Amino acid sequence: MSHTSAADQQIQLDQVGLSQGIVTLGNDYVVEQIVALLNSIEAIMGPEMPVCIYPYDNRVEKLTAAIAHRPQESLYTDAASIEKWDAFAKQAWDAHPTAKSRWQAVGDTSEYHRIGTHRRYCAFDGPFDQFIYMDADTLLLDTVTPIFEQLKTYQFLSYDFQYSDPTHVYEITSIKLHQVFSPDRVSSEIFCSGFYATHRSVFNPEQLAWLLTQLAEGDADVLYPMAPDQTLLNYMVMKTGLAYANLSRLYPASEITGNSVTSSHFEVTNHIAFDKGRRLTYLHYIGISARWFDRLCAGENILLPYRELFLYYRYLGEDQQPALLGEPIAYNRSKLGRRQRLNKLSNSLKRRARQLMTLVR
Repeated sequence: MSHTSAADQQIQLDQVGLSQGIVTLGNDYVVEQIVALLNSIEAIMGPEMPVCIYPYDNRVEKLTAAIAHRPQESLYTDAASIEKWDAFAKQAWDAHPTAKSRWQAVGDTSEYHRIGTHRRYCAFDGPFDQFIYMDADTLLLDTVTPIFEQLKTYQFLSYDFQYSDPTHVYEITSIKLHQVFSPDRVSSEIFCSGFYATHRSVFNPEQLAWLLTQLAEGDADVLYPMAPDQTLLNYMVMKTGLAYANLSRLYPASEITGNSVTSSHFEVTNHIAFDKGRRLTYLHYIGISARWFDRLCAGENILLPYRELFLYYRYLGEDQQPALLGEPIAYNRSKLGRRQRLNKLSNSLKRRARQLMTLVR
């Protein structure tokens, strides 16, 4: 997948006659990550690539200020569309037999778990005929022009390996699951909602109403409540039978790369990550809380995977990165706890050894 210049890409957009853009979801809580994502998009695709940000909630003061000087980037403000998709998500989850009790069991005091994540669906009403959705905790590292090209053939595209683990998409213990979707479809068609490409008008009002009816009649039992937007979007795509492909299964083996920071073997050269010599399309800092990025950007010496790559894009165009001070701190609390216990044990053994040496003397 060779890099295409911004100028060449603009010609392609004009030839196709469709508006294309990248979309994401966020609020002030993830503003550091969104700035890094926006900088990576501009670095890879050029400043002409438009980006629309969908608001997770009303906390967008810092986010609004961060994009004020970026003419190609906008915050979605269509209240009717936001209300429509909020209502759709709530009605879908109202049909689930156990979702609310499970949310309460893990300490969620709101009526709906992470309801704001469903606002990524607003892109189906948004400004772009074709769009690529990227989570706020991702970086773009290669041109997405080939992905837009694939949208001439497919209605929905993903690029991930979620199909190897359906437990974070559907309730695999539900007796209803294989009545709704065959085992083969479950093992091959599910996807991560952190990166996908599709068309604005892919779901019409009649389909959305039908989906809610199907959920109310029992299909909601298959939804996995702890990843609410992901499971519901998978259901929508699979239930309506969209022409779907996962690029990790569509591309030749020689072109496929990983995309998650849980993979430790990527090599970074000139601010681009490579998987055994193959350039990543995007890198997903999945599973790392936004608070660690905030602390890193505040100058704490937080140990994150591919930290220097994040810092490069976060501060691209700025005078300098923050100086990281203090002892290194592991972002994973369990790892940090284990390290502290090991250090404590090591120090205790050293003290005991010194005591024994004193007795010997």
